[in-house]
Amino acid sequence: MIRTRKERNLISLFIGLVLLLLSLVALRIMTNSANSDYPKGTPGPPVRIIVTQGESGTAIAQDLATQHVVAKAATVITKMIKRNIVGIAPGIHLIESVIPSDQALIELLDQKRIVDSIYVLPGSTESDVLKELHLITSLTQKDDLKTIAPYYANPRNSLEGQIAPVQYSFQPGTSTHEALTNMLKSFGDEVSATKLSSGYQQFTPYQVLTVASMIQIESDPADSGEVARVIYNRLKIGMPLQLNSTVQYALGLRGQIGLSIKATQVDSSYNTYLHVGLPPTPISNPSVTSITAALNPVPGDWLYFITVKPHDTRFTNSFSTFETWVAVYNHNVAIGLFK
Repeated sequence: MIRTRKERNLISLFIGLVLLLLSLVALRIMTNSANSDYPKGTPGPPVRIIVTQGESGTAIAQDLATQHVVAKAATVITKMIKRNIVGIAPGIHLIESVIPSDQALIELLDQKRIVDSIYVLPGSTESDVLKELHLITSLTQKDDLKTIAPYYANPRNSLEGQIAPVQYSFQPGTSTHEALTNMLKSFGDEVSATKLSSGYQQFTPYQVLTVASMIQIESDPADSGEVARVIYNRLKIGMPLQLNSTVQYALGLRGQIGLSIKATQVDSSYNTYLHVGLPPTPISNPSVTSITAALNPVPGDWLYFITVKPHDTRFTNSFSTFETWVAVYNHNVAIGLFK
């Protein structure tokens, strides 16, 4: 079919318009793609992103965009889904502004960027935790400890041993009372898989927790099962535990290597040199590892143990052998192996 010049010109014009339209669409797509993320480079000043408990990823992404951390909330949401990021720790996150969405997610997941958060160390005490909470300026200082129910009830209504050694962060305005209550709930979550609630043999869950708190201070993780066995063996025959850690707890001497004879005579219910049986409460917040050891002691007939040098703990049922090892320990202290 032969077309006239006018028809050919119209067709050429139509094709040109289509190509121009396609070019404009492609340019728009490229422009939108480029604007969907900030480029790498020098970030802007840090901003505070407040994440509340259970806040959705969509809400967090929108806040990041609103505060100019990222260019588009949709870009962050897409990457959260692709990486299967299902939760961000609550708290105040100090995040750089004007950064790529990948970098924003890295910073958002960095626990070290959470402002006014605390990490409860294994072996810490309730007193240690309270001191840390009092340093968090965004919390309302309201302890009122007597009204807080411990996870495991006990005659002293003590929270000792029942604050899980994990990292915590809190929404601004939270009271220290609420913070401690949430910590006790976290403790329940942490120990749920350990079967602590079933106890061990004739020992109640709270008694096992008390054993675990001593294991935490007295042993390395590699030896925790053996130390647990020594404790149970002594309890079985009515032998005093004679643990330095309980006396140090009573006197506020934690961290010291030795213990004076005078200290072992202190009048305290925590003095396991004078009193047979367990101390009245745990003496530290034990790790899951120590709790597991208290529930699963290694079989053995040992009654004595001593760490003669760092990472060298020895076990025996012979007092004479133990005395020989005490001499080795004293020598190693003298030459500075425990510094």
